[in-house]
Amino acid sequence: MKKIGCLVFFVFVCISVLCYRYFRSAFFEPLTYEAPVVFDLKKGSSAQSVSAQLRLKGYDKKLKAGEYLLEEKMSLDDILQKLTSGKVMMHQLTIPEGLTARQMLEIVSKNEFLSGNVTESVREGEMLPETYTFAKGELRDNMIKKAKADMQEFLNKVWQSRAQNLPLKNENELLILASLIEKETGINAERGKVASVFINRLNVNMPLQTDPTVIYAITNGAFDLNRSLKRKDLEVDSPYNTYRYKGLPPTPICSPGKAALRAAAQPENTPYFYFVADGKGGHRFGKTLSEHNANIKLWLKRKDL
Repeated sequence: MKKIGCLVFFVFVCISVLCYRYFRSAFFEPLTYEAPVVFDLKKGSSAQSVSAQLRLKGYDKKLKAGEYLLEEKMSLDDILQKLTSGKVMMHQLTIPEGLTARQMLEIVSKNEFLSGNVTESVREGEMLPETYTFAKGELRDNMIKKAKADMQEFLNKVWQSRAQNLPLKNENELLILASLIEKETGINAERGKVASVFINRLNVNMPLQTDPTVIYAITNGAFDLNRSLKRKDLEVDSPYNTYRYKGLPPTPICSPGKAALRAAAQPENTPYFYFVADGKGGHRFGKTLSEHNANIKLWLKRKDL
């Protein structure tokens, strides 16, 4: 009986050693999956619900909720290290320049990786167009607060570095001017010139006469016009109609980007009072009304081609 007992014990030890070696090897050897895998560890997940192996190193108490990217050839140990590191996957939300507050809120509301309802109020021009990075589950209100804080910070910065003798009373007027520049051109090389036209007109109390403000007068930023302006639109009675009312409109008409804000703070020094589309995506600038009319004829000629 002793011999049989010793034999059984020996077999048990051998099996235990083999199991230990197998599981130790399995724990540290790379797993076989062909492509990176996204693992979403829900808040409140326990070690038991993920894998019993988590208990081996006390991982059951270290899990951090979030979305993790598991790269190719990671071992189980590598995976567990990642799930307890807090280094979650990050997502990006891009808000383009020149959108109204309504359009920006729509982008935030529709993002599938954000959570919560939008309860934060937003005024026109209050959010900075930018690409924002966040972890899955971030609150929509937090993204809006971040965009608002970034706009205020950058606006303060450009206001402090503004050119001397601008006909602007405060940061808000600079923001309004930048919104007009943003809607008139998306070409970096032109923004300083467009800014100079508006500044030159403000300096001589000349109406700004910019079409985007008329569009805003009609829509109030609540919907897309989806048509070209007509001559009768220029007669709409609204403080946003810069054909009828001199000076800046009462609020921004969109959220300008950093380039437009810089142009408003540091416009080029030009003699231009006019600009019109050149038919190629840019603009022709003129010093006098006769120059401007000639540029209009060139635009109409190209438009008819």
